[in-house]
Amino acid sequence: METSELLEIIARDEDSKHQLKANVTNETSLAQEMIAFSNTLGGMLIIGASDDGTISGLTREDMGRLSNLVSNAASQQVKPPINPITENLMLDDGLVMVIYISQGISKLYMDKNGVIWVKSGADKRKATAREEIQRMYQSAGLLHGDEIPVPTMTVSDLDNKSFSTFYEKQYEETLDEQDISLKQIFDNLNLSRNGVLNIAGAVLFGKNTALKLPAFIVKCVTYPGTDIDSDEYIDSQDVSGILEDAFDDSLGFVLRNVKRKQNNQGINSLGELEIPKIVFEELIVNALIHRDYFISAPIRIFVFSNRIEIISPGHLPNNLTIENIKNGNSNIRNPILASFATKLLPYRGLGSGIRRAIKAYNSIDFIDGRNGNNFKAVIKFKK
Repeated sequence: METSELLEIIARDEDSKHQLKANVTNETSLAQEMIAFSNTLGGMLIIGASDDGTISGLTREDMGRLSNLVSNAASQQVKPPINPITENLMLDDGLVMVIYISQGISKLYMDKNGVIWVKSGADKRKATAREEIQRMYQSAGLLHGDEIPVPTMTVSDLDNKSFSTFYEKQYEETLDEQDISLKQIFDNLNLSRNGVLNIAGAVLFGKNTALKLPAFIVKCVTYPGTDIDSDEYIDSQDVSGILEDAFDDSLGFVLRNVKRKQNNQGINSLGELEIPKIVFEELIVNALIHRDYFISAPIRIFVFSNRIEIISPGHLPNNLTIENIKNGNSNIRNPILASFATKLLPYRGLGSGIRRAIKAYNSIDFIDGRNGNNFKAVIKFKK
């Protein structure tokens, strides 16, 4: 790092990626700072500069002591251990040590007492809320929403007809031909544990899911104008049931509320859809498979006079961006659901659904709602 760049960072004061310390003597405190950086976006710990922007400066003896302190803290006080990089810079007022901590690839990081530290603005804090810790595990790929158990649902709550049909089609054998129990079959398929269904098992093959999982439905409404109207609507439907039915009914709702054009066809023809069917197939599947099941909220489909909005709970996971997904990048949030969806729905699981939708109809906007924690696809009607 150039001296001028370091002085500029110090002059800007602390933020989520830069921490200033006049000096450090406590190994435990140092470890907590490094853990917070590792669990968040990474950053730089600058020792020898105060948070008021003054350079306190360090001696050569300080640098040797700090090097040992950093090494011990990173290896003994952080679990799993991390590998910070240090750089010593000479300024007019003395030496400054810059410690570079990368965003961790083995999250979650915690101190020797099992406490998880994260950045909160320029400060650090303990992560204590269950939902926050769950989301951190989710972001690290250690926990997925579709594998959360549903204590009120067991294999006795299965839609036996739909599962039997699926099993026979997929494995070319009937359930009656198996020499193991239905409970064991579901456990083997990662759809339950000890007979208790997880969210994937319930959503794929459960019955009465609207009663047991009332938040995981699709709420569809058609409005006459361009905004949500609490008093007037044209059509509405709450869609529930197994995944296949939820897809079919959601798609059916949209198709019956989209205009058709004759386009030189005969007067007795149904006409062509104003927006190709494949657009809705891809975007509805995307919403059902990739929604965040840690969030107790429904998928919402709103049909307005000038657009259709499909809103999924949960913003794009990890480092995905709108441009990423337009280019075919993907990050599978619910791997169990995704693996079964390739056998039950028009879903390929290759990150190509968004691209196919855009190719079929280019008047689609995507909004990654980080503040509202949702993802929105807006399909605009062409004038």
